[in-house]
Amino acid sequence: MKYKSSKENVIMYDVCIIGAGVVGMNIARELSKYKLKICALEKEADVSCGCSKSNSGIVHGGYSDEPGTLKAELCVKGNRMYEQLENELHFGYRETGSFVLAFDVDEIPTLEKLYRYGTENGVGGLKLMDAAETKQHEPYLSDTVKASLYCKNAGVVSPYEFVIALAENAIENGVELMLQDKVEAIEKQSAGFLVKTNKQNIQARFVINAAGVYSDQIAALAGDDQYKITPRRGQYVILDKDQNYLVNSVIFQVPTKLGKGILVTTTYHGNLMIGPNAEEIDDKDDVGTDEKTLQYITETARKSVPGFNMKKALKSFAGNRPVSNQKDWVIEESRVKGLINLVGIDSPGLTSSPAIALKTVSILKEAGLILDKNINFKAERRPIIQKKTDDFTGVVDSLDPALNIICRCEQVTEAEIIDCLQRGISVSSVDAIGRRTRAGYGRCQNAFCGPRVRKLIARELKIAEDEVAEKGKGSSSLAQRAKRITLTKM
Repeated sequence: MKYKSSKENVIMYDVCIIGAGVVGMNIARELSKYKLKICALEKEADVSCGCSKSNSGIVHGGYSDEPGTLKAELCVKGNRMYEQLENELHFGYRETGSFVLAFDVDEIPTLEKLYRYGTENGVGGLKLMDAAETKQHEPYLSDTVKASLYCKNAGVVSPYEFVIALAENAIENGVELMLQDKVEAIEKQSAGFLVKTNKQNIQARFVINAAGVYSDQIAALAGDDQYKITPRRGQYVILDKDQNYLVNSVIFQVPTKLGKGILVTTTYHGNLMIGPNAEEIDDKDDVGTDEKTLQYITETARKSVPGFNMKKALKSFAGNRPVSNQKDWVIEESRVKGLINLVGIDSPGLTSSPAIALKTVSILKEAGLILDKNINFKAERRPIIQKKTDDFTGVVDSLDPALNIICRCEQVTEAEIIDCLQRGISVSSVDAIGRRTRAGYGRCQNAFCGPRVRKLIARELKIAEDEVAEKGKGSSSLAQRAKRITLTKM
């Protein structure tokens, strides 16, 4: 529906979503199934630049959270939605199963408690195992394992590719994505809200606050100041794919008050990953890593899987989770009518995000938003990464874009990179290309393909090569390679 503002003669949106992470983009896609005018605002230059990008990529089973909480309810519902979403959007998901390990008999009661939680939450595929049965499934685990809780329903996803797929599909179905639009003020009006950004003013009947670690600040801008977000940073290490033989499933340790602890897993694309720690910090933008913490992560991960080789470490990264001053997630219409707050969506937020979107749409309907089905909604989205067959004959500097290899490590072709530049989201950095195609994500970490990707972006966008950004703020390939040297010493 379109509305005209009497003052500024601009189009009023039915819904303005603030934040283009996994929650915001799930909501955008879900709302695009209806005849609505929707915009999504993101302060960064791309989608999935916050905690949605820098997390474990684990689709949790749903046994960790206390029954009766939103976390427990929506985790289980969200988990069961991934198979269909993968079939429609092709972003990278596979069910792997997970184990929670006990290394001492005193930890076994915690496994039993998690089993009870999972049973009450409706989680399928749960089983308590002794050490011998656990090692049958995961032979490279430590010999100190005493027991485990197995969950068949857990899996792994490529988190940033998921958000990109959601955003592309939402855009194809009419959602307007506005990047580098930082919200600076929100004014309540009789017919909705006036949202002021660094670029423009936007009017909307409803505002959805899906701003992650900044959700407390966005709520306060709209007049709801009851929330406080404390960022909880988690650091990770990514290792080469030749280490992925060590685990078949997601390997957890018994959780602590700060979270699910240090895990060992393979990513969707087959790298071994360890982490994260959990440290509360003051700066919401601080996603740095440090040698002392990486050493702790390495030593703690070896408690589960002792045999990984840190000389195979490729890079480290960190992300901040939005931990709120509330006991549970906040997903509700604010005391400021028309503002829908999603505050403190920490783990298992990625898993729950499709179900969070359904709940948000239900809240909007109860708040008065008319939902007429969009009969032209397109659920399918083509993948960017093309799986290579055994007879693939790509070579460097081929004249055929479909065969011209730009990234040797990950076998990324010129055609794949050109494709991702034509998907409705403005892509202009080497890093953004990497998140879509995996160019630069292999052993050489951009050393070979970085200049080639930059040259290709410049050619396709008709800009100078020195105008092509390399990484997001505070990051560079040089810094990653320097960090890699440090990691190999651990």
